[in-house]
Amino acid sequence: MSFRAMKTALLACGGMGVLLAATVDANAGGFALREQSAFGQGSSFAGVAAGGALSSMFWNPATMTQFAGIQTESVITAIVPYSTNMANASSPGFALGGTGNTADSAYVPSMYMSYQLNQNIWLGLSVNAPFGLSVEFPGVWAGRDYAAGDSHLRTYNATPSIAYRVNDWLSVGAGVQIQYADAALSHGVSVIALPEVASIAGNGWGYGFTAGVTLTPTPTTMIGLGYRSFIDQKISGSLTTTPITLPSSGSVSTTLNLPDVVSLGIRQRISPQWTLLGTVEWTNWSRIGTSNVVGATGATVTTLPFQYEDGWFFSVGAEYQWSDRLTVRGGVAYEKSPITDDVRIPLLPDNDRYWVSVGGTYQLTPKISFDLAYSHLFVKDTSVDLTSTANPWYMPGITVPYSGTVDSHIDIVSVGLKYRFDDPAPPPASKLYHK
Repeated sequence: MSFRAMKTALLACGGMGVLLAATVDANAGGFALREQSAFGQGSSFAGVAAGGALSSMFWNPATMTQFAGIQTESVITAIVPYSTNMANASSPGFALGGTGNTADSAYVPSMYMSYQLNQNIWLGLSVNAPFGLSVEFPGVWAGRDYAAGDSHLRTYNATPSIAYRVNDWLSVGAGVQIQYADAALSHGVSVIALPEVASIAGNGWGYGFTAGVTLTPTPTTMIGLGYRSFIDQKISGSLTTTPITLPSSGSVSTTLNLPDVVSLGIRQRISPQWTLLGTVEWTNWSRIGTSNVVGATGATVTTLPFQYEDGWFFSVGAEYQWSDRLTVRGGVAYEKSPITDDVRIPLLPDNDRYWVSVGGTYQLTPKISFDLAYSHLFVKDTSVDLTSTANPWYMPGITVPYSGTVDSHIDIVSVGLKYRFDDPAPPPASKLYHK
């Protein structure tokens, strides 16, 4: 392989790690997709770990004990992000300009099912897409060495779970995470010199678990604490470089140390119509550290210096029982991104953001209900600086230095369908005839 082709390979391998660890600003801090519940979306996920909907089991499997019989919930979320790049005048490639919107819109599906085995035991299954990316960069722009071409990441999680109701005020739950990841990336180098392209595709498996507990200390208070374990996602892929002089190909692999997450939620009813909601969530992004990318011989080809800090998410909201069939809700949130100015690159433009959400649930029949929610995310103005070795992603002599700013915002629409397969038990006589 020529020296120029080797440089391309190094950048492409680094780009593979970036792809697998990146999401555009449409998602949660870092690269997790929070959009797993239309019910939770309507309140900016305030109180979601304490229950309220079957989809709460994504955060806390113990919440299954709140839903009798055989129930399902299906959710589809449309994420419409906007992210543009503007090069600073000091960037060597400034004349090549910035980009238009590089973030592709995407649909995030999720599905949940629970089965009440007996009075105290529930079995469940959830299927989710917890990480994702879809971006398109122009072939030539000032930051091409760090982001070029089309890239995508798709992940699929299946989580069989079990929950046990200890008594009327305590439930516990646990589940096993089985995760498959698929990724593809096109990467460019040498803007000033001869252009080259590297393409890479990879996939792999990772495993973890979930656990949780719910407490109901009073008839009007529900508290939930949920845990999603870390997953060491192993990715193996093929690398193809196409320099002007000599095409080449090879295999690469890496492991990403994905974070564990702790979610605390509360639902406090203060009147027959009003319920207050709250969430605090911590994500252990600092464990990702630096990942090594190795070739077929086992030798390290390059390193991926993520170097994230931990992420935090805070939200508050409220629900109002408008009628017997309609519940409306809303919420606001603040999310602290784990990606700092020191390690940010154009493929990773994540930054702190504010959430504003509204939503509602309509009970069509005793067996069928619908959720609808909308969120707008205001993303803090974001800077990218890759002009010196202070940023560990900068590779002197291989890439063209770049600095610029990213302008981002996100709109999210989520729809959910809940269905109960068995017949609900009739309400007690006291409720039927009470005046």
